[in-house]
Amino acid sequence: MKLHELLTALPEKEVRGEAADPTIAKVTQDSRCVVSGSLFVCIRGYCQDGHDYIEDALSRGAVAVVVDRERAIKQPPFAGKESWPAVWIGVRDTRQALALLSAAFYHHPSRNLRLIGITGTNGKTTTSFLTASILEAAGNTVGLTNTLTCRIKGEERPSDRTTPESVDLQRTLRQMVDQGCRYAVIEVSSHSLVLSRVLGCEFDVGVLTNITGDHLDFHQTFEDYRQAKLRLFSGLGQGKKQPKAAVLNLDDPSFPIFQKNSQVEVISYGHTEQAAIRPERISVLRSGLVFWARTPFGEVEIKSHLIGRHNVYNILAAIGAALAEGISLEHIRQGIERTVAVPGRFETIDCGQDFWVVVDFAHTADALQNLLQTARQLAPRKIITVFGCGGDRDQSKRFPMGQVAARLSDYIIITTDNSRSEDPAAIAQTIEQGVRSVLKRGESKAKYELILDRRQAIKEALLRAETDDMVLIAGKGHEQYQIIGSSCIPFDDRQVARQILTSLAKATECGGGNDRVG
Repeated sequence: MKLHELLTALPEKEVRGEAADPTIAKVTQDSRCVVSGSLFVCIRGYCQDGHDYIEDALSRGAVAVVVDRERAIKQPPFAGKESWPAVWIGVRDTRQALALLSAAFYHHPSRNLRLIGITGTNGKTTTSFLTASILEAAGNTVGLTNTLTCRIKGEERPSDRTTPESVDLQRTLRQMVDQGCRYAVIEVSSHSLVLSRVLGCEFDVGVLTNITGDHLDFHQTFEDYRQAKLRLFSGLGQGKKQPKAAVLNLDDPSFPIFQKNSQVEVISYGHTEQAAIRPERISVLRSGLVFWARTPFGEVEIKSHLIGRHNVYNILAAIGAALAEGISLEHIRQGIERTVAVPGRFETIDCGQDFWVVVDFAHTADALQNLLQTARQLAPRKIITVFGCGGDRDQSKRFPMGQVAARLSDYIIITTDNSRSEDPAAIAQTIEQGVRSVLKRGESKAKYELILDRRQAIKEALLRAETDDMVLIAGKGHEQYQIIGSSCIPFDDRQVARQILTSLAKATECGGGNDRVG
């Protein structure tokens, strides 16, 4: 594609060196990925600034560079040049430019797909798996990208973030189109909406799971966070594809705001009688869920392998997305039944022990409460909860998570999550304050301790567990690493739990008993 054709995607720009009109072979924001003929877009991140890597990009073959107009065009080494080693394009927002240029470079793939975006605080990943499974049950070829995976026509690769950077997302959507996908189901994070990663995507269905406090380190206030989510729904009316719909949780307090800002058909779901899609006769079992879903098109019996009452909401949301696309109730039933446990979401670890071990991604107060309430519904003898909170992230959720754990656990081990640059002990102390506030008011008789070494914390929990107890290891779920300071070390809660359980079983077989840690 010629540069002048690509630049028509930018509504406002200032171009220098425009006499040249090179053929663009690649669009990238990473100078290390530049090849001959690349268009390099300078992105200012939190740790690095792409403008600092322009010379590197040029040395690798970049023929055009997009820069922040105010920062770069009027400053050395760009100002006053009589000759230019590349074409320079100045814009107001390079992130928006990257998204628009990427969509154009890959020939706007979302226009050739039915694109379903799923956002919210909790349940996005599970809902995306459910939705994709239903669409596949109806005979469609479906592409899926979420926190856990990127799947195109049955082939999967790991995902490194909830929503890919715009150029990666557009490339992935183009691959889906080229592979014959009719649908793309995308997990849409609040970060991606603010950072323009999905700009240039034409969504057909937007799904909201719920809105509770999270990521306030990034958004600063709850209202900013909610406004970020609203961007998906306020933009649904754009584009030529039809029909379009917003699938909204009627039980969520923010429902009226999202309904007002959705200029398309609204499909509501929830436990409320007024919801268009609602559950009846719910049975929460150790093997999953059974209930009847009442819809505008009749009732359907739902049998799901997903455990916990909170998953009823995720299932209803997926039903709403499917109905918006005209999928039959029978295919909805089949798709839900085919969805097995989602990795790191109430994932059970079975090494032959006589107590439950569950690993879950719950990392907000609301998610931890859902996890613990699910555990209570399954009636274990006692609940032992292991969790911490991430560093350099929303600090406001630490105290409430301690409170939730204290109210619903019998024993709590506060440990380290991804502490990053923060002091793990300081994070744990804030969680502890939440625990102590509940105990001080006499709202719980739970006991707790602090073990900052996460492996030792998991081991202590497993050593404490007795027949019919449940050990909940929360916060990291599917993650296979732990970030301590500037180091990213291999660490998978599921693998660690299996290793410890296996070791304890062998020790018992050899007559060694439990080697308790204190």
